[in-house]
Amino acid sequence: MKKYKIFALTLAAALCASAAGCAASEKTATTESAVASTAASPAADAATGSADVSTSEPADKSEAEPAEETTAEDGVYIAAPAVSGGILDTADVFTNRDLRQDADLADAKTIDVRNDATETVTEEGVYVLKGTATNFTLKVDAGSEAKVQIVLDGVSITNESSPAIFVLSADKCFITTTDSENTLKTTGAFTKTDDVSTDAVIFSKDDLVFAGTGTLTVSSSDNGISGKDKIKFTGGSYSVTAGSDGIEANDGIAIADGSFIVSAGADALHAENDEDETLGWIWIAGGTLTLNASSDAVHATTVVEIDGGALKATGGEGIEGTYIQLNGGDIGIVASDDGINAGAKSGAYKVMIEITGGSVTVSVGQGDTDAIDSNGDIRITGGTIDVTASMSSFDYDGTAEFTGGTLIINGEQVDAIPQSMMGGGMGGGNQPGNGNMPGDGNMPGGRGFNGGSQPGDSGNSGFNAAGGTEV
Repeated sequence: MKKYKIFALTLAAALCASAAGCAASEKTATTESAVASTAASPAADAATGSADVSTSEPADKSEAEPAEETTAEDGVYIAAPAVSGGILDTADVFTNRDLRQDADLADAKTIDVRNDATETVTEEGVYVLKGTATNFTLKVDAGSEAKVQIVLDGVSITNESSPAIFVLSADKCFITTTDSENTLKTTGAFTKTDDVSTDAVIFSKDDLVFAGTGTLTVSSSDNGISGKDKIKFTGGSYSVTAGSDGIEANDGIAIADGSFIVSAGADALHAENDEDETLGWIWIAGGTLTLNASSDAVHATTVVEIDGGALKATGGEGIEGTYIQLNGGDIGIVASDDGINAGAKSGAYKVMIEITGGSVTVSVGQGDTDAIDSNGDIRITGGTIDVTASMSSFDYDGTAEFTGGTLIINGEQVDAIPQSMMGGGMGGGNQPGNGNMPGDGNMPGGRGFNGGSQPGDSGNSGFNAAGGTEV
């Protein structure tokens, strides 16, 4: 992924003078593409794992460095996540402006919140929100090409039945915190706003980008933050408490950096698109996340890709998706049901759990639970995987392989994977090393897996949903 570059004007001028065809400015706009992977072959083939796919191994992304801030003449930026080679095409997810952690306040307009009021923004620009109020909504109803930036500067809003921020129309809405504490709450049942069934404290029908240097606390009787397109985070600290989903998006959720504490009555992070099978993805490249959920800590209908950061997930299930790829980061999961679960939620991707790097610790409760469970295939080529399971460490319905990394099951390092009973039945198989002997990684009669698929058979390759060009 291209890192954001800042060049002094003098250096740019010198380069332009000395090199024929030099561009007028080194600071070019980037093309923003939704993250997804191309189903070059039919979706049905991808779902069954028989798609014609590349055999190249994904790049090792376990050493991805955390984002660092860079101060330039025009602002404070973090570096774009320096990762590539995963199941998702993430090269152009974050634009330069997405990575900026402050706001240009030269022409900003200040809005002092007030009780029982709605303030409507109709034009592109920067708007600073200040003060304390009850039953106040900032509504954004701008043109389809308008980029609106909302700067939260020590604001506190408590509503009974409406969002604090409602983005009805815009190209993109940036929500940036100053070095301040900000609180947004909705305490009661949501009612329709402009004939829209809103259900979140921050509700947007278009793209949202969160950044900044301050904190934002969100409390909701329903969903915390909801976006009908993409939601991206590049900085800031967030505490979200929600009766339903903590953070939900239709197209995808991308996290480059930030600090998150999310407690949810349903899923902590949720991405689902019921109109496009290629969308509904979650990409975590950095940040520190503590997720507590009654259902799934991380749930995506297509792809969950984790390349960096620190994730502590507690829930009914830790991570759920169709294709789950763990390439880096420090991941800790405590689940009452399955720890990592891949199932056929989208026909655009084969069902797969793939671990290529990072540290993955999974602990599951007693009963009919699996630490790592795939309704398709499992592939481990790197990383350190530490599983604690009283009943089943691994379960799969397709093929599986273990060709690299460190695998620890119930406290003992193993160099082979126990054989699973296909279909997830109780009582293991009868082959040597299959989990029936104490000390080989499973409880007696437990389940494991053996191997089979070829490197790189992701069932998908290189899809980019169309985005826009942005400065």
